[in-house]
Amino acid sequence: MSITRPTAADVADLAADLHMNMSLDEAAEYLGLMGGMFDAYDIIDELPNPLPPVKYPRTPGAKPATVDNKYGAWAIKTEVKGAAEGKLAGKTIALKDNVALAGVPMMNGSTTLEGFVPAADATIVTRILDAGGTIVGKAVCEHFCLSGGSHTSNPAPVHNPNRLGYSAGGSSSGSAALVAAGEVDMAIGGDQGGSIRIPASYCGIYGMKATHGLVPYTGVMPIESTIDHTGPMTASVADNALLLEVLAGADGLDPRQYAPKVAAYTEALGKGVKGMKIGILKEGFSYANMQPGVAEKVRAGAERLAALGANVSEVSIPEHLTALAAWNPITLEGFVVQMMHGNGMGFNWKGLYDVGLLDAHSNWRQKADDLSKTLKLTMLVGQWGLSHYRGRYYAKARNIAIAAKAAYDAVFGEYDLLLMPTLPCVATPIPGKDAPLEEIITRAFEMTASTSPFDVTGHPAMSIPCGLSEGLPVGLMLIGKDYDEATIYRAASAFEAEGDWRGF
Repeated sequence: MSITRPTAADVADLAADLHMNMSLDEAAEYLGLMGGMFDAYDIIDELPNPLPPVKYPRTPGAKPATVDNKYGAWAIKTEVKGAAEGKLAGKTIALKDNVALAGVPMMNGSTTLEGFVPAADATIVTRILDAGGTIVGKAVCEHFCLSGGSHTSNPAPVHNPNRLGYSAGGSSSGSAALVAAGEVDMAIGGDQGGSIRIPASYCGIYGMKATHGLVPYTGVMPIESTIDHTGPMTASVADNALLLEVLAGADGLDPRQYAPKVAAYTEALGKGVKGMKIGILKEGFSYANMQPGVAEKVRAGAERLAALGANVSEVSIPEHLTALAAWNPITLEGFVVQMMHGNGMGFNWKGLYDVGLLDAHSNWRQKADDLSKTLKLTMLVGQWGLSHYRGRYYAKARNIAIAAKAAYDAVFGEYDLLLMPTLPCVATPIPGKDAPLEEIITRAFEMTASTSPFDVTGHPAMSIPCGLSEGLPVGLMLIGKDYDEATIYRAASAFEAEGDWRGF
C-alpha cells in the first residue's frame, strides 16, 4: 500500500519543526519534488520484513497465579524445548523480559509495552535452544530496566528470596530471584549500569557481565548501544561458564560486536589461582554508603584468594571515579535518544531491527504519565543535556571513557584481575506503595556507583557471593581485561570450591 503523502501545509509545518521559515507557495514547490522519494517508501512498505526463522514450537504461555509466584519474579510461564542434545540439555532457563521470545508477550517491566509480542527470537534464545536448553518463561524486570532496585517493575515489586520485603536488585530482578530460589537453573540478565551484577549480589548468585560485544544483543531491547550487555546469571560458577560458552560469539547482526574473542570457559575451572596477581581496587571501597560489613567480607574474600596462592595487593586507579562520572551523561542522554526518541531502536547502526518493537514502543508518548518515576527522572536530566548543551556532555563523556579504559588497561598489564565489592551495601527494604519520591529514587540508584564504570569501559566483571552481612548476601566483584572471562572464572571457581559462601 502507499504511505501517506503530506500536503503543502504539512510541508510548511515540517519546515517550521526544523527551524525553517517557508511559505505555502515554497512548500508546494518542495512537495512537487518529493514524489519520487516517497515512491521508494512504497516499495519498502510492500516488501516482506526479513526475520530469522523461529525453529522451535512454543505457546504464548500465561502469567502465573500469585500462589505460584511467591517472589513476584515470573512475568510469563511457558515452555520452549530446544534440541534433544547439547551443552544445555536438561537445563531450565528464564529470560529477562526484555529478551525477545517469538510468540510470547514482552513488557520490559512497563505497562506502556503491554500487548507487544515479538515475531522473532533473540540470537541468544536461538543459541540456548540449539544447545538443548529449555526456556521455561520470562522473568520480571524493572521498568524499562531503569532501576537497580526491584520496586519499579509492573505489576509489582520482586522480593529477595533471602528475605521477603527486601530488594532483589535490578534491573534483572526476576532473573536473580528465580535462580536464587532454585526455580530455574539459569537465567539471562542485562547490564547497562550493573543490572546483572546488582541483583546477583543482592540475591547471592553468580552474575557475569562479559566484555562489551562478546554476547550478541540482537533481539534484546536496548538502553544505549555503547553500554548494552546481556549475559548469564546462575547458582554456580560452572553453570555460568557453561552458559557463556553457548551465548558468546559474533552473530553478524549486532554492531556492538567487534571481532569478539571466545574461549572454552569451562576449561578454566578447577585450575586454581596460584601465581595469579590480583589487585584490590582502592577506589572500589571509597563510596560514601560503603557498609563496614560489606567491606570486611570482601577484604576477607581477598585474603582467602591469597591463602589459595594468589598474589594480592592494593592498587589505585583514580580514573575509576572518572568512569563513574562519564556513565551519567552516556546513560542519561544516550538512553533518551536511542530508547525514547528512537522508539527503542534508534538510528545509525547496522544490524537487525525489531520493527514491531519500534512500532509498539512508540506508544509511550500516549502513556507518558504511566512511566516509572526513575524513568521520568532519567528522561528529564537527559533531555536537559540534549536541549541545552547539544549533547556535548555525552560526546565528552565518551571521550573521557576512552582515557579511563586506557587507565584500567595499563593496570591489567601488571595484574590479572581487579577485586572490589560488587556493591557498597546489602539488599535494602522495598519502598512502600506510597513511598515519597526521594525514597523511590534513592532505593533505585543507591548502589550503581560501584558497577557502572565497567559498563562504560566494557571490561568483563563478575559478582560472586562471598558471605553474609546482617544476614544478607555480599557480592565480591572480579574484573578482567577484555575477553579474559576465563581468568575470572578460574578465580571464581577456586573461591567457590572453598565451601559454602554463607559460612565465609
